[in-house]
Amino acid sequence: MIQAVIFDWAGTTVDYGCFAPLDVFLEVFKKRGIEVTHEEAREPMGMLKWDHIDTMLKMDRIANLWKAKYGRLPEKKDVDMLYADFEPMLFSILKNYTTPIPGVLELVARLRAAGIKIGSTTGYTAEMMAVVAPEAKKKGYAPDSMVTPSEMPAGRPLPWMCYQNAINLDVHPMKHIIKVGDTTSDIKEAVAAGAWAVGVIKGSSELGMTEREVQECDPDVLYDRMEAVAKRFKAVGADYVIESIGELDTLIPKINLRLAQKER
Repeated sequence: MIQAVIFDWAGTTVDYGCFAPLDVFLEVFKKRGIEVTHEEAREPMGMLKWDHIDTMLKMDRIANLWKAKYGRLPEKKDVDMLYADFEPMLFSILKNYTTPIPGVLELVARLRAAGIKIGSTTGYTAEMMAVVAPEAKKKGYAPDSMVTPSEMPAGRPLPWMCYQNAINLDVHPMKHIIKVGDTTSDIKEAVAAGAWAVGVIKGSSELGMTEREVQECDPDVLYDRMEAVAKRFKAVGADYVIESIGELDTLIPKINLRLAQKER
């Protein structure tokens, strides 16, 4: 039976659309004379933020813009420089992006009532989560376990944060755990860990829309965008894709049945 759910944070349980880091990524590159797109800034979302910047600098278009401006391709020192700008800017706004996504609090209450433990992983450092977690707790969300990439040898897509959650929650083997997130990095993390991988679309970084934009979007346009996100999740190994986070517990009887049939 499923015994635990490991949630991502921004874009999954708090910060609808995952806008806190996005705006800062755009700004730190702009400060250095490089205009990056929303799509480029979102593509590595879910990774440790230093790794996120490093991945962006390795994108062909951004690397070429950097070379055109500075006469050379980006190097490690450039990642360090951008991250040095990124961290204080993110800290200054983080507490404003800690509101639980609609459906999260009710879902967590239902899971706990069913005896299911709540874990969490993130792309934020421990210092960043020292801002986010207390603010989210004030608003009603507090998982039983929280692991950051700062505490592990590496962040996503490697499975170490999931394994530490399993230790903290005393749940094993990993097939008894669902990992849910809003980025392809989350899905890759779940697959690497051997947990059930679930992608959530609405509120996600992958969809990249505010709650109001989702509500006001033309239904056909929204359907196409959501389908594109679902395909990206499935392409990297998602077992299931759900529209909204509140639907997660509807999957548990299905997964329990598959476990009973010894699928894993």
